[in-house]
Amino acid sequence: MNRLWLTSIALGASAFLAGTAAAQDIAVGIAGPMTGQYAAFGTQFKNGAELAVADINAAGGVLGKKLKLEVGDDACDPKQARAVAEKLASMKLPVVIGHFCSSSSIPASEPYAESNVLQISPASTNPQYTERGLWNTFRMCGRDDQQGAVAGAYLASAYKGKNIAILHDRSTYGKGLADETNADLKKRGVKVAMYESYAQGDRDFTALVSRMKAANIDVVYLGGYHTEGGLILRQMRDQGMKTALVGGDALVTNEFWAITGTAGEGVRMTFGPDPRNKPAAKDVVAKFKAKGIDPEGYTLYSYASFQVWAQAANKAKTTDPKKVAATIKSGKWPTVLGEMSFDKKGDITVLDYVWYEWKKDGSYAEIAGKTN
Repeated sequence: MNRLWLTSIALGASAFLAGTAAAQDIAVGIAGPMTGQYAAFGTQFKNGAELAVADINAAGGVLGKKLKLEVGDDACDPKQARAVAEKLASMKLPVVIGHFCSSSSIPASEPYAESNVLQISPASTNPQYTERGLWNTFRMCGRDDQQGAVAGAYLASAYKGKNIAILHDRSTYGKGLADETNADLKKRGVKVAMYESYAQGDRDFTALVSRMKAANIDVVYLGGYHTEGGLILRQMRDQGMKTALVGGDALVTNEFWAITGTAGEGVRMTFGPDPRNKPAAKDVVAKFKAKGIDPEGYTLYSYASFQVWAQAANKAKTTDPKKVAATIKSGKWPTVLGEMSFDKKGDITVLDYVWYEWKKDGSYAEIAGKTN
């Protein structure tokens, strides 16, 4: 009887100690499209987050405490993104790294701000994300007005006197990028031959492709994601069009090639300099590869977002979101992307868009020296 009683006491004490240890963990969030047609980017986010949290914990954590990762799935849907943000905010997380789609990051930022949660998006490029004056919004990537200027310069030069079509998917990201590119072309005196939209989730682009064929379009600039972009390209080739396809950072995923196959050869897109090739990322890239993961696209941007937050929290000696936000804006932070700093809006201070091209072996690579 006494032995059973003592065993119960021991088990109870163990459970209490385990609960106390868990209670001392710092819960942090990662949010993005973990499901749905853009889940490839959610996977990039999650891969980056999981390794970052593991590495930070192995190095002593934040303020001597371990990080615990909470995952939110918004499926790149604005309503779902707000619901996810409200749920994560109710958990009193000091930071959420996310979201991916600008149409998710923007509505999510409001409940985060109201509930005192810092938000760092690894990937949302629409200017309005940081232009609204919220205290809590940061991004680890560039903006559509910057990306559009690079695209406009290239199109105006490489396709001078040619017929240019601009397509977008009506999303915050897609339309924003298309509008910025079109605006830059107008500044350069270039009038596009077509400016058309399509719906996210569309699969049949026969009519749209037929209109472009009739208009003798030489190059299509895509403001949209890889799923529809890949299908548009395939259907252009099915109709015998040799028209070039150019797009933005949402084409930087191996799933694009999975859709296009060899039709994807020669497609160009803008993105930051490949972080996989940066000296600061060498050891982390090796860790990913040891796990059988290619840290493509926004994987290392997700990792870097956690690096910045953890360093700032340790420097501020608090996880208080507003104090950490102020610390982030006042410092320079070594990351796998290189040294990062931020302006008063929460945007990175370096414009670094370059061009990539899909190769015939199904890989994509930076085009050296061709940024316009």
